[in-house]
Amino acid sequence: MPDRVPIRLDEYESARLELDQLTARDVDRLHALQAQRCLTLLPDRTGWWLKADATVGVLVLDRLRITIAPKFAIPGEQLVSWLSYALGIPVPAPARRWSTGLDGYADLVAAALLEQCEQLLREGLRRDYVSRGSVEPVLRGRLDIAAQATRRYGQLDQLHVRTFDREAAIWDNRVLGSALKTASSLTTSADLARTLHSTAVAFPQASTPTAALRALNRIQYTRLNARYRPAHTWARLLLGGGGVTDLLSDRGATADGLLLRMPSLWEAVVRRLGTEAVRPYGGHAVLAGGGISITVQGDLGNVSAFRPDLLLSLPGHDTSQRMLLPVDAKYKRYDRHGVGAADVHQLLTYSVGYAPRDAPSAVIIHPRPGGYAHRSLHVGGPHGGLGVIDILGIDTHALPEEATRWLGSRLR
Repeated sequence: MPDRVPIRLDEYESARLELDQLTARDVDRLHALQAQRCLTLLPDRTGWWLKADATVGVLVLDRLRITIAPKFAIPGEQLVSWLSYALGIPVPAPARRWSTGLDGYADLVAAALLEQCEQLLREGLRRDYVSRGSVEPVLRGRLDIAAQATRRYGQLDQLHVRTFDREAAIWDNRVLGSALKTASSLTTSADLARTLHSTAVAFPQASTPTAALRALNRIQYTRLNARYRPAHTWARLLLGGGGVTDLLSDRGATADGLLLRMPSLWEAVVRRLGTEAVRPYGGHAVLAGGGISITVQGDLGNVSAFRPDLLLSLPGHDTSQRMLLPVDAKYKRYDRHGVGAADVHQLLTYSVGYAPRDAPSAVIIHPRPGGYAHRSLHVGGPHGGLGVIDILGIDTHALPEEATRWLGSRLR
């Protein structure tokens, strides 16, 4: 890999680039990411201004290596714990090579993939029957009649056959080989890159990363390959590259790198936090569906519907009845400034649409490094109270399990 000039940014920070630091291909890729609201690229008379949005990770361009680090929400030493929690996969065991350093968190994800792949190698890679065509002197497997007639013209000295042998060259393993190869090109740690490369040799590979990503979308998990799910989850992040705009969805922007939108990560964290926090008290999450969404009709265009990030069903004072509590995830510094009017309006709408009429309420959950926080907004009008909005700050320096217990004590 050619030497690239390292550039380090925090979320929402800007950096000025010289005109010759970006190739035409780089500009196209950055504009594609800008369309997905991952970053902003603006020209000036003598160069470019690159502004990071709420996206973190590493982006490898032709002449630059851009690292965007989390600014406030989740520190590097806890990022993999929270990412694993949001994805619902086991947290990899910590290792010395896990260091955010100047590489953002790309090395963390690469190391997590490496650990899962090493575990699969120790257990033995899964094998399955693979169909292959070959020419043999004796019949083995099934005779390929069409190939025999069109290529050998009826001669039987060589037989075109299709065999079915148990091999490791199946898609469960191919996608991991491609992901390991991709990861080795993203890390600047020589030791980690060397280990990734040597491990990749033990796995078959797909023809292209795009083919591997398509295969990941087709893989169905059973008891035979369930142990592959954590490794595949890390592989999906790496193979998605700069196209990751939701937690695990590829929107088509192509660039070498590993980018993750922090608001999407926080929404996934809050959905699992809230669901697990109320489970011991008889609560559960209400699945998304158009039947319980708030709808807007009568405007120009189609009917629109919206709902909070999480809707919880909780037992009421009367055990025979239940109440709905809308919860919204906000990736904002509500530990440092007040709640904006737009968010107040949004949460009031949720409380009126879902919460009991005699006690309209809603919850905002935001990241707060270094401690928990709870405050309540009481919204009133000329005819009395309109609703209560609880603002809950989750300590992202803590482990997710501890945050779950604290949140449960507040939502109870």
